[in-house]
Amino acid sequence: MTVKLYNTIARKKEVFTPIDASNVRMYVCGPTVYDFAHIGNARPVVVFDVLFRLLRELYGEDNVTYARNFTDIDDRIMAKAKDAGVDISAITEKFSSVYEQDMATLNALTPSLQPRATDHIPEMLTMMATLIEKDHAYVAEGHVLFDVTSMANYGRLSGHSRDELVAGARVEVAPYKRDAADFVLWKPSSADQAGWDSPWGRGRPGWHLECSCMSAKHLGETIDIHAGGQDLIFPHHENEIAQSECANGKIFSNYWMHNGYLTVDGEKMSKSLGNFHTVHDLIGDYPGEALRLSLLIAHYRQPVDFSRAVVAEQKKRLDRWYRLSERVTPSTAVPETVIAAISDDINTPQAIAALEALAKPDTASDLLAGAQFLGLLTQPAQDWFQGGGASDLDAAKIEVLITERSEAKANKDWATADRVRETLSAMGVTLEDGPAGTTWRKAD
Repeated sequence: MTVKLYNTIARKKEVFTPIDASNVRMYVCGPTVYDFAHIGNARPVVVFDVLFRLLRELYGEDNVTYARNFTDIDDRIMAKAKDAGVDISAITEKFSSVYEQDMATLNALTPSLQPRATDHIPEMLTMMATLIEKDHAYVAEGHVLFDVTSMANYGRLSGHSRDELVAGARVEVAPYKRDAADFVLWKPSSADQAGWDSPWGRGRPGWHLECSCMSAKHLGETIDIHAGGQDLIFPHHENEIAQSECANGKIFSNYWMHNGYLTVDGEKMSKSLGNFHTVHDLIGDYPGEALRLSLLIAHYRQPVDFSRAVVAEQKKRLDRWYRLSERVTPSTAVPETVIAAISDDINTPQAIAALEALAKPDTASDLLAGAQFLGLLTQPAQDWFQGGGASDLDAAKIEVLITERSEAKANKDWATADRVRETLSAMGVTLEDGPAGTTWRKAD
């Protein structure tokens, strides 16, 4: 199967050809762990999880390495730790753990590697020393800065001129900078701030430097795919390219991929507008699979509009698919129509359409196989209908009531049996009597 991916740096879809088919390498920029992830943060996780699944399917699970980092040193982390009177590790450990749990609830596979920035300070010091030696960086007032004028093709990822990039980034024109576009690789830390010793004074790394060093250490100086949200094209990914390629003298990544923005009810997500949704809060109200499907209904490079109505609609779609597939086993192979759709630049809307075409009793096994490939229909149908991962129903209490009803029926106490059924119905429970006994599910 030929895979085509839209390469941001080439501005077109290209056939994907890995450097080494036995060692396919992908790096996706992960979270800065100072707070709960919002639903927009989850979009690249879900989108590139689908790509990870495709690469594993085509090249073999053992032949694909996927790294997604944790940025665990940042001014926002430091501010939160200072307010709480704790070490930064208390903040980063808490929100890293919650992030992993939340993304697992969205059925995102655990990446092969999850490196942390603070574990890679030696690599960062080495890269900075190399850049200084090669006249691509300089030291000024305790800072180490990258000299953008030293790189002739700086800006080729975003496709903007240096002046446009400076204006778009709203960079600080500090007096110690040689050029307004120069960016920080290392900055000084005061005695009460997190910091590490370096040849240029005690300090901490810049955001861009972290990802370059983590990627190089774990995946090599040239990788197959580097991905993230559209907002990372500039300055983050542009600056990663600059420092990596100038330090190593090699192409950093052969393919650059970026997902589009997420809006909520047609507007930019904002706490002031009251439409700011964290994944942690949403999974208390909706099954993770319904949230996942809601992020896949639009093509990843296009904007996606998120709303509770959309999630409810996708929940109903999953209800229908679960009913169709609850008494079948998945086919041994993922349907070709689903693989073909994802191989065409992660075309999830086309893949969902392919699943809908299989949503019939005679092709339910193929539906199940295709859906599970996309991270859907992954639990027993009975579990799904008993809450789908987001239910406030008391399962133990329900089972007690079902037993009471069964005993009443056995004693021909129809009044009690009817009363228990009505009680369960009022609780939002639908009973299904069958030869093997009575099962229940959450009412539609």
